[in-house]
Amino acid sequence: MDDDRPELSNKLNINPIMIQSQLTKPEYFSIFVKVSFPNEKIAMKQKIIFIHGMFMNPKCWEEWIPYFENKGYECIVPAWPFHEGNPADLRKNIPAGLGKLTLDEVVNKISDIINAMNEPPILIGHSMGGLVVQLLISKGKGKMGICIDSAAPNGMLTFKWSFFKSNLPAINPLKGSAPALMTPEHFHYTFCNTMTMNETRTALDKYVVPESRNVPRSSTKAAGKIDMKKAHAPLLFIAGEKDNIIPESLNRKNFNAYSDTLSKKEFKVFEGRTHFICGQKNWQEVAEYCAEWIRKN
Repeated sequence: MDDDRPELSNKLNINPIMIQSQLTKPEYFSIFVKVSFPNEKIAMKQKIIFIHGMFMNPKCWEEWIPYFENKGYECIVPAWPFHEGNPADLRKNIPAGLGKLTLDEVVNKISDIINAMNEPPILIGHSMGGLVVQLLISKGKGKMGICIDSAAPNGMLTFKWSFFKSNLPAINPLKGSAPALMTPEHFHYTFCNTMTMNETRTALDKYVVPESRNVPRSSTKAAGKIDMKKAHAPLLFIAGEKDNIIPESLNRKNFNAYSDTLSKKEFKVFEGRTHFICGQKNWQEVAEYCAEWIRKN
């Protein structure tokens, strides 16, 4: 045993003294050794950054976080600037400076978080958060991206009336930089159009926050520009069939605009789903589709 000990210690990176014992009865002899392998890489959890959209904050992902944590992911859920806190408190006390917030500031905050990581994370975003995912992917900041009912880049439009009716109140130039507030009626039309008014009010009370009009305004300008011809990390686009703000047709137009044939992309429509797809009944089906797509890519 003494002859083999130096060779064993070299392989396992331990001190030979650690395996000596004063015990005289070999049958009771046991050794507890902490072994380290210098070249062994410790498995790290994959990180997912969840990015909320307009009129929402991190609370909108409260069901998704434990869902993905149970699948072994580390979940990071940053708030946009001026969006931290309880939604009810934010509605009562609108943060000073919210009205001047722009899309660039949102993207820069998430980008700074990513820059502090050892490797690019998986990105999942909803609505304007979906556009943030697209912008970050275009900058090489994500391993892959999932865009759920994503606001479209490059000033891309649809001529569906529901799109204009949903979005014009928020970008109304006559309102200046006064923060936009969501009424139950407008929230029902834009987010919850297949739900009852009682269900809509419950969702509004739980999740809705005031919003900056300058985020959507700036998204139609330079801040929302993407070169959709260049190669990109894998992208999944998810559309809600009944979405009024970002109709299915606009989601598909956004998806089709990516033209690099060597880059992976996928498009999925969920029937009966609205813009509230991440909190709507049976949201688990959407989350599971995302999880399986991540696993395959």
